[in-house]
Order: sequence, then C-alpha cells, then structure tokens
Amino acid sequence: MIASSQTIEAPDADWWRGAVIYQIYPRSYQDSNGDGIGDLKGITARLPHIAALGADAIWISPFFPSPMKDFGYDVSNYTDVDPMFGTLSDFDALIAEAHRLQIKVMIDLVISHSSDQHAWFVESRSSRVNPKADWYVWADPKPDGTPPNNWLSIFGGSAWAWDPTRMQYYLHNFLTSQPDMNLHNPEVQDALLDVVRFWLKRGVDGFRLDTINFYFHDRELRDNPSLAPERRNASTAPAVNPYNFQEHLYDKNRPENLEFLKRFRAVLNEFPAIAAVGEVGDSQRGLEIVGEYTSGGDKMQMCYAFEFLAPDALTPARVAEVQKDFAAAAPEGWACWAFSNHDVVRHVSRWGADVLDRDAYAKLLSAILLTQRGSVCIYQGEELGLTEADIAYADLQDPYGIQFWPEFKGRDGCRTPMVWDDHAVQAGFSTAEKTWLPIPVEHQLRAVNVQQGVETSVMEQYRRFLAFRRAHPAFAKGDIAFLPPTDSVLAYTRSLGNETLLCLFNMSAGDVVAELPDGAWEVLTGHGFEAVVEGRSVTLPAWGAFFARLA
Repeated sequence: MIASSQTIEAPDADWWRGAVIYQIYPRSYQDSNGDGIGDLKGITARLPHIAALGADAIWISPFFPSPMKDFGYDVSNYTDVDPMFGTLSDFDALIAEAHRLQIKVMIDLVISHSSDQHAWFVESRSSRVNPKADWYVWADPKPDGTPPNNWLSIFGGSAWAWDPTRMQYYLHNFLTSQPDMNLHNPEVQDALLDVVRFWLKRGVDGFRLDTINFYFHDRELRDNPSLAPERRNASTAPAVNPYNFQEHLYDKNRPENLEFLKRFRAVLNEFPAIAAVGEVGDSQRGLEIVGEYTSGGDKMQMCYAFEFLAPDALTPARVAEVQKDFAAAAPEGWACWAFSNHDVVRHVSRWGADVLDRDAYAKLLSAILLTQRGSVCIYQGEELGLTEADIAYADLQDPYGIQFWPEFKGRDGCRTPMVWDDHAVQAGFSTAEKTWLPIPVEHQLRAVNVQQGVETSVMEQYRRFLAFRRAHPAFAKGDIAFLPPTDSVLAYTRSLGNETLLCLFNMSAGDVVAELPDGAWEVLTGHGFEAVVEGRSVTLPAWGAFFARLA
C-alpha cells in the first residue's frame, strides 16, 4: 500500500491587508421573524448577496444583549446574543454559512464602556468596597459638589454622572447609561480579553474595535485645555456640540493604551489568521494615533480612519492630502478607509448634494474608494447608491439626534432598512406592518431586484469593479504615488512587484482632458468606465475614470 499525503493549506494571516469589508447594521439588514427589526438569521439568508458582490469579509455591528439605549453599543452581556437578534446557535450558523461562501466574519467589540445594566456595573455601583468597585471610573465630587473636572460627553453635557449610592460621579464619554470601564485595572483587562477568546473560539475571523482611543483616561483627572476656534473641527462631533471646544488630551488618547493593545494582539495571535481594525474617533490627532496603534506589528493590524467620513468636500487635492498625511503619520501602518458608515451622513448625500447625476457620481466614488491604498469598508446600501433618508422627528430613534435636533438630525438617516425588492412588503426587508425605522420610497426604487442584472446600475458597477480589483493585486496591497492633482482630475499609480497601474478620475460634472505620464501605457478594460484616448491625451467624461497598466 502506498501512503498518500495531503497538503493542508495554512490560512492566510495577511488576508486583511487590502480586504474589502462589508459593514452590516443588523437591525436594518434583514428581518426573518416579522418583528420589524433585522436579525442574525436574516443576515445569514442574505450572505449570497455579499458573496456575489465580491466582498472578502463582513463586519457586523453589535448584536449582544443590550437595553438598546444606543442600539447595541451599550452592551449588557458580552458573551451572548440579544434575543432580538436570535441565539448563539443562530450566530454559529451565520459563521458556518459565511465560511462556506469564503467570507470572513468580523464582529464589533465595544469595550471602552458597557451598559449600566451590565452585571459588572450593577455590582460596581452597589458600594465602594465590592470586588468590582474599581472596574469603572469613579471619582469624588469637588468640594462644591460639581463634577471632578471639565470633561464633556460626545452626546452632550458633562461626561460625569452622579450616583447617589456611592455618592460619587462615574465617567461616561457617551450616554449616561454607558459608563466607562477602568482599564487601568488589570482585572478588567483580563475579563475583556476573555471575551475576545470567547468569540474567537466560536470561529470569528476578527474584530472591529469601537472607540479604541477611549480605553484609558488620565489617572489624575486633569482638565482638558480649551481649543482655539480656528482649530475646532466638527468631524468628531457635530458642530453644535461643545465637545469640539476642548483639546482632548486627558479623557482619551492616553499612552497606556499601547500596552493594552499589545496584550490584545497577543490574544489574537493565539489563533490563526485573526485581524482587528480599530475605530479612532479623533479629529485633532486621528492619523497620528493610527500611526501609533498600527506600528511595530504588535498592536492593531489596521485602524479605521475618519478622514473620509468627515464633511469636508472630496476633491482631488483632498484625497492626495489624506493619503500623504497618512503615509507621514503611519509609515508602518495600514488604514481601513470608508466613505460611509452607521454614524455619518451617506456619502452620496454628504458630498453630492448638488450633483445631478447621482448614479454616475456614486460609481466614481466607489472606484476612488476601491483603489485607495489600504483596506476598504463598504456600508450596506452603499452598493445601491442609497442617499441619506430624511427622518421626521416623530420617527427618530437615535438619542444623539433627539438631543441636538434640528441643527443635527442624528444618525437614523443612514440606518434605515436595506431594500431588497421594490414589489414586496417593506421592500423585502420585513413582513411587519411597521419597521423600526421607516423605509423611504426613494430607497425602494433602488432595491436590489431593480438593479440586479442591469449593466448600468450602481450595484452592477460595484460587482464589476470589485472583480476588476481582484484581478489586479496592486489595488489591494500595492504602493500609491500621486501625480499633481488639478481642480478636476485625481491621478495616481498603484504598484506591486512588476505591475504598475495608472488611475485617472474626473471629479467634475463636465468632460476634461488629462495627459498620460511618461511611459508606454496599456489601456485596461472590464472596470465599467469609458474614456477616449488620442495619442497621450485621455478625454474623461463627467464623473469618469480611466485605468492603464505600464507595459
């Protein structure tokens, strides 16, 4: 008998570098039981859509037990599924189906704070001497009874809430029902790392870490200094929020975080091919922090930067500036770029309010995003060209919007349910008479079934361009070099090994002519854009693009 051997291919530990990650907001993706709220079984049923799109991974926003004051970002149990979304068995089935379709699964971990209903906090607030008394950030009042310092909550007002049982204040960088955990306490770190292991053992491929730069606070509770008006930037909080009036030196971005992230990475390394992306919420030091958190190969693999989520207009100069600033701030680092997510106005509306041809604009933006150096997040509905929904005050769910209405309308406009079938009840999202957020008519007209198979649709362009991206590894992992931008034309090359690709984008509503750089360029097709090449001149139509390879 001749012995046979099979070579078992090791998992690709570098899969995340250049991956396209599809973000799912579970409340709004697919409702499987008719209660008007999406769930895990619904996500599993719709995974073929994501596979057909061509994404490498999914990131699922929180589905853990929660009182839902902040819609899952206030966790009351880190190792279970909220009954609203299903069961642990439903999650296991989701993992199995995603892996069958060769889709990685990343989940959202919210460990800077918990719900005030978490058993840890319930015990912590019960007295000053219980075993978890120091698991959250507690402080005595000033002699006059006011909060310990001037720190502000992102959701408005002081970041300190009074607890009458302990006769102390507790820190909450977000809602008062979201107390901050004290990661200076090693027991807290150990408990949170055990949570990480729990989900890794269930088969997840990685994590998105919410508010990663909020993990530690200044032990001395020093006041934040004020910020000069000309330095205030509304990308961390809306412009009407006084949170922007401070320089956040002491309530977040603390150096102790680096050592904890090394501990976190060591846990990831106990399992094969695991990756994490950290959300850095800071408009003042964002890229600098990304550089710190992704350096050395012993912390985060990548960080979720906010530069392209800000309201600043997207121009050729802006794209080049962001990438060059990132390269300077994080020469060893790796970014994960997004144009939209569950916290910001959808980018087609945010940047394209005056654009007449929204479809062409959406297609162009998708090509720009998918050719940036870094990994990419696509937010559900982005592939349909969905615009920001206009939600009436009576229908608002987001406490952020309710607090600052009408100057800031909150985040509900980007969180409305996914639209699958324009002929079905609730656009195929649910059979319920009423969904948790209303579904705009204009969204129903852009449903998946409407765009399926229509070559000129935004969705088919996403599929086409993702296939084009996969055919050219330089887009995923190559270097980027910018040509001098003009008011209308964004131009850069992506290079990996012997392949150099040229990318030209017309970011205007009129035709423009661009000149090819030196070299022999082979025109590439299959990406869905058309341009006219005459000699070394390329005529790009409105919102058009051109791609070539150096021969």
